[in-house]
Amino acid sequence: MGRIAAVATVTAACLTLGVTATGCSNDAASDERSAEQLLEDAYETMKSLTSVTINAESTGTGKERSTSVLVTDLKSTCTFTSSSESGAALEQIRIEETDYIRPNRAYLDQWAGLEAPSAAEQDRWIKQPSSESAPGDGLSDCTWPFATFGEAKKGEPTEVDGRPAVALVVTDAEDEGGTYTFHVATEGKPYLLEVDYKGTDFRTTTTFSAFEKPLKVEAPDDDELLDLSGIGG
Repeated sequence: MGRIAAVATVTAACLTLGVTATGCSNDAASDERSAEQLLEDAYETMKSLTSVTINAESTGTGKERSTSVLVTDLKSTCTFTSSSESGAALEQIRIEETDYIRPNRAYLDQWAGLEAPSAAEQDRWIKQPSSESAPGDGLSDCTWPFATFGEAKKGEPTEVDGRPAVALVVTDAEDEGGTYTFHVATEGKPYLLEVDYKGTDFRTTTTFSAFEKPLKVEAPDDDELLDLSGIGG
């Protein structure tokens, strides 16, 4: 009887407030938009953000887990951290045209091809123009590719951290054996809340949160910078 009473109360509220009230006509069960349209609406909402936090966790065939956190304006200012179970970690601050990069000793030794980390830790930041960043160097460009692809199908209503959402399953002919599940909020703005990817070689879970929260990104103090003068050309 409790469930029936709850439904009756919600129905009465919708009739009183009008069908445009949040939670009355925009829930996953009654939303008649296609999976493609739901994704497009989510992407347009995400691309208009002035700040967002993006957490990613990946596990490859070697079972080593890696994580990253990007706090960004989705344009040219952000903080980014990445780490793996090997102990290697990288921090980045990008402010417009300048990058501040701080790899730990394990990260440096890993890229140098050494077998074991050095005893001394590395805690200084390296300053360089952001234009020197290149794909594959482990740095973030502060942006995120909110673009539709593949074939989408609407799944079941679900929740992400207690927030109602709809699951949208996407497959792409160019990614044989891979499946993406996008979770789009069904209450309030249609934020993209989570993306789960399961492939033949690895799986990744990416969550989006802290929408439009004030973004405070500051450069390290000068005494925290590594002096590279006299090194190289």
